[in-house]
Amino acid sequence: MTRPANIQHLRQHSASLLPLETGETAVLERLNGIRAVVFDVYGTLFISGSGDISLAQKEDRSPALAAALDTAGFDIRMKEADWAGLFHETLQAFSETRRQEGIEFPEVRIEEVWAGFSDAAGRKGWLSGGGDLDLAIIDHECRVNPCWPMPGLLEILHWLSSRGYRLGIVSNAQFYTPLLFPALLGHELLDFAFDEDFCIWSYVEREGKPSTQLYRKLAGRLSLKGIRPEETLYIGNDLRNDIWPAGELGFQTALFAGDQRSLRWRRDDPACGGVRPDRILTDLRQVREIVG
Repeated sequence: MTRPANIQHLRQHSASLLPLETGETAVLERLNGIRAVVFDVYGTLFISGSGDISLAQKEDRSPALAAALDTAGFDIRMKEADWAGLFHETLQAFSETRRQEGIEFPEVRIEEVWAGFSDAAGRKGWLSGGGDLDLAIIDHECRVNPCWPMPGLLEILHWLSSRGYRLGIVSNAQFYTPLLFPALLGHELLDFAFDEDFCIWSYVEREGKPSTQLYRKLAGRLSLKGIRPEETLYIGNDLRNDIWPAGELGFQTALFAGDQRSLRWRRDDPACGGVRPDRILTDLRQVREIVG
């Protein structure tokens, strides 16, 4: 999954994006005793054109699906077919399998979904021949969810790393998500102070946010390194998916309110009625003011 060609395709098919103003006011009082900083990815570390990883969106993406398969070397026989309908049907089948296993917030592995999707399209006569499924997946993601580093991302990662903070990630993700770092920053995650044990990816766990299990696993791994949840700042852009579960496990929380596309206050969600972040950021570089 980490073939240089995948990284190259991401790099070549990404273009500069700027965040959209939110009008929010930053809340930046110092949090004492922070030893680790953990981030969400989409809408927090990287601008997300769709506001979230593409699997969270449900609009008709038939043209993008057909174009991605064509780019990847498949022979498209029915360009105007309901590609999006078939894709979502396949996706839901994989999700339902996990749900029947007792997982409240199931996550799929996108390679399996695309394999099932392309096989079904072949049986329908919509396409023929073989192609590079990894390339199709990445090409489709570039089309429907263009990403770009948030302003100040490289600066704040270097700053945190140089001052000894341990870094981690809890994110809804797929295999292409970690590739954003070498593709768009020119650095691997481990070039900074990210600890692989502190990086919890939904596609690896087969469970997605807002499951508290992801944050419970993070807390357990931090504990093995002598770091408590209250010594950890978790930063994300979604009150339900990020702030609520992290706060439930005792983490300090900061809502990233730096881009209108991805800011999720969830004001219409009654489950989030009493949820409040400890701090609010409107620029990633403001982390320096919180952790000092």
